Amino acid sequence: MIKTRFTERFALDHAIALAPMAMASGGRLAGAVSDAGGLGFIGGGYGDEAWLETEFAAAGNRPVGCGFITWSLAKQPDLLAMALARKPLALMLSFGDPLPFAPAIHDAGAALFCQIQTLDHGREAIDAGATVIVAQGTEAGGHGGDRATVTLVPEVADLLAARAPETLLLAAGGIADGRGLAAALMLGADGVLMGSRFWASEEALVHDSFQQAALAADGDATLRTRVPDIVRKLDWPASFTVRSLRNEFTDRWHGREDALLEVAEQEAARYSAAAKSGDPTIVGVLVGEAAGLITDIPAAADILARISRDAETLLFEKAPGFARA
Repeated sequence: MIKTRFTERFALDHAIALAPMAMASGGRLAGAVSDAGGLGFIGGGYGDEAWLETEFAAAGNRPVGCGFITWSLAKQPDLLAMALARKPLALMLSFGDPLPFAPAIHDAGAALFCQIQTLDHGREAIDAGATVIVAQGTEAGGHGGDRATVTLVPEVADLLAARAPETLLLAAGGIADGRGLAAALMLGADGVLMGSRFWASEEALVHDSFQQAALAADGDATLRTRVPDIVRKLDWPASFTVRSLRNEFTDRWHGREDALLEVAEQEAARYSAAAKSGDPTIVGVLVGEAAGLITDIPAAADILARISRDAETLLFEKAPGFARA
């Protein structure tokens, strides 16, 4: 097994955490990841109390965390107390200032994870007393920023070495196999947070037709856009766009966002119906560039074992074989 500060801090077998993907990372998936020796997160997303109750129940007593979209949590802060009352191992905040929520998380004894997309976000996370910082590159599926994983992660590692050496670092964005885990560790991370790879698992709350669309795609088939947010009437901060698979809907409206706004009501009804029926030609399939590395829909435990095994081979068997010139 690969041992890092992350595995030791949280008593894990794998230096891998499940991204708290809104409405996709439910209690069954989070529990399966934790059962198999990773760290599972329930995706609290925009905040649906009834859904959260159901998914915490599905996780049972297994050691899982919960994640929220920070700017949305600010609109219904009572959900934080609800989540903390379930005694999560960790609470993750993404896409907003974590400082207003940090004291309650610390007081509850949960580890504070902060996902960041820039160095300024990293400084905010340090000020909030983050236990773990997740440096998310633009390759990631769903919402994110513009920085690439391979440069953002080592810059954040350097920032932490200078300002908060006890804070752990996870890499996210485009990581879906052992090569990604090995590379992240070499970049200075203590582990990885993966979304797309677990999104394409047996336990994920994802329509089969969406998963099949991702299996048929490669990394070139994704784009960053505002189209899914406009049609879903989600008022995201301008600095964050969403990565999804290209489809007929994005081909029609990407670059024509003003025109989409004019017919948003009509298109929203069509989009909602497509989401229920599982039509990937209309719905934004929120998967990252790692789609090109995903070829199956296995159980979460198999994903963890495979990635760790392949990373071990790369780090401990292949790497020592390189010779100096």
